Amino acid sequence: MNQHYKNLVQRLEEIAHLNGVMSTLGWDQEVMMPIGASESRAKQIAALAGIIHERTTDPALGDCLHELHETSNTSDWGAIERCNIREALRNYEMEVRIPKQLVQEIAELSSRGQGIWVAARQDNKFSDFAPVLKRFLKLKVEWAQCVLPNLQPYDANIDLFERGTTTAMITPIFERLKLELIPLIHAIQGHSHQPDTSFLRGKFEKEKQELLARKLSREIGFDFDRGRMDVSVHPFCGGGHPTDVRITTRYSESNFIESLYSIIHETGHALYEQGRPHQLGDLPVTESSTMGIHESQSLFWERMIAQSKSFCMHYFQAFREAFSDNLQAVTAEEFYRAINNCKPDFIRVEADEVTYPLHVILRYEIERGLFDGSVAVDDLPQVWNELMQKYLGIKPPTDTLGVLQDSHWSGGAFGYFPSYTLGALYACQFYQALLKEQPDTERNVAVGYFAPIKHWLNEKIHRHGKLYSPQEIVQNVTGESLNPDYFITYLKTKYREIYQLT
Repeated sequence: MNQHYKNLVQRLEEIAHLNGVMSTLGWDQEVMMPIGASESRAKQIAALAGIIHERTTDPALGDCLHELHETSNTSDWGAIERCNIREALRNYEMEVRIPKQLVQEIAELSSRGQGIWVAARQDNKFSDFAPVLKRFLKLKVEWAQCVLPNLQPYDANIDLFERGTTTAMITPIFERLKLELIPLIHAIQGHSHQPDTSFLRGKFEKEKQELLARKLSREIGFDFDRGRMDVSVHPFCGGGHPTDVRITTRYSESNFIESLYSIIHETGHALYEQGRPHQLGDLPVTESSTMGIHESQSLFWERMIAQSKSFCMHYFQAFREAFSDNLQAVTAEEFYRAINNCKPDFIRVEADEVTYPLHVILRYEIERGLFDGSVAVDDLPQVWNELMQKYLGIKPPTDTLGVLQDSHWSGGAFGYFPSYTLGALYACQFYQALLKEQPDTERNVAVGYFAPIKHWLNEKIHRHGKLYSPQEIVQNVTGESLNPDYFITYLKTKYREIYQLT
């Protein structure tokens, strides 16, 4: 092995191990840590972050990378080595291009902004949060000009989450979704046939919910020898390595569907993490792809599989046995229709799969306007409410239920929202490719046989890590570029049948 490359591997693996420790500390903070340890944990995380920053910006690492980059396109290197060099160089250059003062200012505002957002949301006072948002906007424009000066500032922020994706690519797709989904939602809302969802509300024992969650996660393919399941305020997938993947959910005694489908969603993320090619070392090539591709894996299992009629038919008996008082008089068909109920909601995270994209599009259009100057921060509550009325036919009664509902902007995460809907589009297109290669998929789901599906995702997506861009992944897996027609057709076909639309 080339001595420079050997040196690079050593440095990158140390950084990966330190990041793994950071991830475990973060998980512990959310799940296990006593509340009194908050201050000491903050100091531990700050100290570790400082060490990681030193390692990632070490000039010796830069010298090593530039030396290797000059020869990375020669026949001396395979695709895996080239990927490690490419990704490490990109990460290094992004780190060193940011002035230390800007790094500190963004970190400090993120920490302070979270608390200000929580209070503003609680008090329904957007004016208290507006100064943070204005400052973050300025800092993230400055950040973009330092890190990716060849891109427009908003495109640079999107690129951080969805590599190679720009507003020029996203806008036509989102315009198409608006054109197709808004009339579909109107048709659904105006139809007399509405599914009964009353039996989804009641009392559902948490212990039984947890047993079901573990059963489903294990049967879908989550390896509990290399992972664990716990409870947290907000469900998430964490852990520091493909051999240590940790998922969480939350249980509500009045709503078992929320916890059940959140654990299926997080299991989808976890299968991606457990499927990464860690045998290649703790190196950039083994990392997951973009946020959109990661979201596609959670939505693939949550929506394409678990919200399907086949899945409901198979598991409904287990649900009815667990909650016989609630579901005794209900059929599997009625259950399927109820969990696929479409109804506009103020809150993005509670939206169904038909209305959810419009929540994302609204946020995308606002962010784009904030960056190009066509939307002013002080006007956001009004702009938000107008777009909610225009796209979903509802107007939030408070800013808490409107512009203040998401935490993303309090941490400066502009450009993140599009990844949610891109993930849904990827998931649908991947599923159609799976059906072509495995025509028995729906029959397999109907008997709870998920191994062929998991294996297909492992082979097509998970095992490639960061070797390919999201655009290349979609092309390689489906034989074409991202095509919103699959998603639109899926929703129209499914919901016309559920709501008996002509």
